[in-house]
Formats: sequence, C-alpha cells, structure tokens
Amino acid sequence: MFPSKPEDVVTVDVSQAKTLLQSDHQYLDVRTEEEFRRGHCLAPKILNVPYMLNTPQGRVKNPNFLDQVSSLLSPTDDILVGCQSGARSFNATSELVAAGYKKVRNIGGGYLAWVDQSFPINKEQQQSAN
Repeated sequence: MFPSKPEDVVTVDVSQAKTLLQSDHQYLDVRTEEEFRRGHCLAPKILNVPYMLNTPQGRVKNPNFLDQVSSLLSPTDDILVGCQSGARSFNATSELVAAGYKKVRNIGGGYLAWVDQSFPINKEQQQSAN
C-alpha cells in the first residue's frame, strides 16, 4: 500500500460537512475517547475511532485504526472524518484513501470550527468512576 499524496485528500469546511451529514454521510470522529465524551458534533450517524491514543509516554498512533474502521465502515461508504482542529483527521483521511476508501473527506477546522459556527453538539454525561 502506497501512502496517499496530500492532493488526494478532499477537505470540506464545516458548513459543507453539516449539509453532507444531513444527507446520510457517516461522521467518523478520530479524536480520543475522552475528547469525544467531552463533546462532539451532533450527527445522525457518528462513530468514534481514535487515530491517536493517550499513553503514559504521550500520544501514539492507534496501531489498529484501519482494522477498527474497516470493521465498522465499507470503502464505498460516504464518510466525513473529523477531529479537534483538522490535523489528525487529515492524516486519518489520507490513510483511509491509501487503503482504498473512495468517498472519504476531511473536515477542515474540525470540532473547534463546528463549535465556532454554533452548530449543534452532543455532550455525554460524565460517569462517576467507581
């Protein structure tokens, strides 16, 4: 598998993403589970598969990212990939394109841009650690 070139990654802004999500696109949030729980875009079809994982040594790339995405989504699905600001999602989108995903797009600006536009978000309830 050859890595995709940056020009192979299609990036849409959050306004375009919001419209696409309303027309049955799948939202793939690649932030950490902790970031996702703190708040994420309100979308009809949303999945969280972290591209990076928090470890005692810092963040490292999720070695199972492609396998996890492949178990949930097909290479022919319409997919929008988002993260906090657009960097991780760009890298994740590039990796998905290289793996044969044909209809995958990066969301430029990520969750921060989504919030800046006052688009709807969902915050999960904090669970007590017992």
